[in-house]
Amino acid sequence: VQLQASGGGLVQAGDSLRLSCAVSGCTFRNYVIGWFRQAPGKDREFVGCISGSGGSTYYADSVKGRFVIFRDNVKNTVSLQMNSLKPEDTAVYYCAADKSAPSYIWYRTTNLDYWGQGTQVTVSS
Repeated sequence: VQLQASGGGLVQAGDSLRLSCAVSGCTFRNYVIGWFRQAPGKDREFVGCISGSGGSTYYADSVKGRFVIFRDNVKNTVSLQMNSLKPEDTAVYYCAADKSAPSYIWYRTTNLDYWGQGTQVTVSS
């Protein structure tokens, strides 16, 4: 299973940005896909995830109401739409995939099957 994250960049506070995660090598709809981020000197933290069907999404409190995750089970992609960006959103963003870990536990684990390479998001004030 391979995950390819893209879409990062440098934006100003209040701007929007969309990240994309392209997944290959698996039956895509069987996998929960999610996003984590890691800022310099900090632990990797949960951002949000979406169930295989796309019917359930979960978000960290820090991004709830600003970020939206959606998936395309035909194109095998998951997108993270980030709105009203803040400087504290600056981090490397990683997408992850797991077949067995239910989406409602993702907030408390990084022990997931597959990870993408990360894409840098920098938000200037």
